[in-house]
Amino acid sequence: MKNRVCNVLLMVSITGALALAALPALPQKARSGSDSDGAEKYMIDMERQWAESACTHQSVAEKILADDFQGTAPSGERYDKAKALQRDSSLSERECRLDEAKVLFFGDNVAVVYGNERSVVKAQGAPEHMRCLVWTDTWLSRRTNWQIVAAQDTALPCR
Repeated sequence: MKNRVCNVLLMVSITGALALAALPALPQKARSGSDSDGAEKYMIDMERQWAESACTHQSVAEKILADDFQGTAPSGERYDKAKALQRDSSLSERECRLDEAKVLFFGDNVAVVYGNERSVVKAQGAPEHMRCLVWTDTWLSRRTNWQIVAAQDTALPCR
């Protein structure tokens, strides 16, 4: 009798676990940043510094890009952290500016920052022009250290 009760309890437990596993996961609702822990302010400040780094020549990319970072350039080219840290000596920029950045948190460890920036760009042998980018950066907190794990940049005509 005792074995039978144990077997029934085991079957009920397994059935319950399988039923829970079969339920669809509840969607994670995004929330706007709350600056109680300073994460939103930190991300926006780092995004500003990254946007301005072509003009200031003081890059924060080494610090804010995760080692497993993957980005997509406006051309569609994929690049990793090592490529992101390389400087293009044939290009000069001035008036680098972050225009906007908005942070949305998805749980405690994931945030997406949506923004846009602009700069005046001069490539060797080409006329100077205004470049405007709209982008999405995905931040991940690992051991309380926020870093960008993915970036998508799109070039748009400047207004």
